[in-house]
Amino acid sequence: MLKNAVLGLTQRAVSRGVQARIDELRFSVGAMESRLAALLPEPRRLRDAEFKVFSQGGEDGILQFLVSQLAPPDVFIEVGVGDYSEANTRFLAMKDNWRGAIFNGGTAHVEFLRRSGMAWQWSIEPVSAFVTAENIDELIVKTGIRGDVGILSIDIDGVDYWVWRAVRAVSPWIVVVEYNSVFGAEKAVTVPYRPDFMASRAHHTGLYFGASLGALHHLGTELGYRLVGVGSNGVNAFFVRADVAGGLWSLTPEAGFVRSRLRTARGLSGEPTYTGDDHAQSLRSMRDLGVHVVDENRDVSIAETFGV
Repeated sequence: MLKNAVLGLTQRAVSRGVQARIDELRFSVGAMESRLAALLPEPRRLRDAEFKVFSQGGEDGILQFLVSQLAPPDVFIEVGVGDYSEANTRFLAMKDNWRGAIFNGGTAHVEFLRRSGMAWQWSIEPVSAFVTAENIDELIVKTGIRGDVGILSIDIDGVDYWVWRAVRAVSPWIVVVEYNSVFGAEKAVTVPYRPDFMASRAHHTGLYFGASLGALHHLGTELGYRLVGVGSNGVNAFFVRADVAGGLWSLTPEAGFVRSRLRTARGLSGEPTYTGDDHAQSLRSMRDLGVHVVDENRDVSIAETFGV
């Protein structure tokens, strides 16, 4: 038994060492990508600036471009980070010495910061909480961050629209927020607000979550932001505060929309079905669920909204 325990500890230590070395190489390549991007002509559209270091898709490159154009305050808030090994702000912290706060349920992100050495190398405050519209401002204030910040990133696979709408403690220059491609480009809809909303419980597919790009655009305009683009994987939308956006793009939801090809749907037993890229079929499977139409301020069924 002792031998097995020692072997397990050794294997985990080796695994962590290998991962640390891989992360060092990823960082080095990302730093070279950043320097190369500065020598290239400005992109014709935001997603042309993409490259990936620690982000899910090309968000690292997009944020490097936006930061180079805007020179915002070097402070971030990222809501929904998993264990932070994959995140939108990790590269900014490591490469450009940004500081900030990261929010997630559980303690995996706290443990990752300590295990990786990031807890002492950079000023990142991990907060363990289930984030809601009611508590987001209080949680931010407790970190000591107030006023203008460079980036607010929200990816909680749920009531993202409502959480962004509730933020008052800070005024971000750049907002990164996930949109639900299944809801299409034309309708301004979000899941109705519930503080305990979880996509895994709301519908077995896991595709009933978040807001359409149109709903986020509607909210962004209301709050004083421009939609400047989306990622090529059709997941994240990027907004910039209009008073600092300068000559950056200003897109309609229809012009900015990118259709996601992700196949993340799950079956009734929770197993991956490797479907979900057929958005019409996904909507039909959720036809009896409701959405909130933000530009009409009413709740209606998916069936009625999308004619499925």
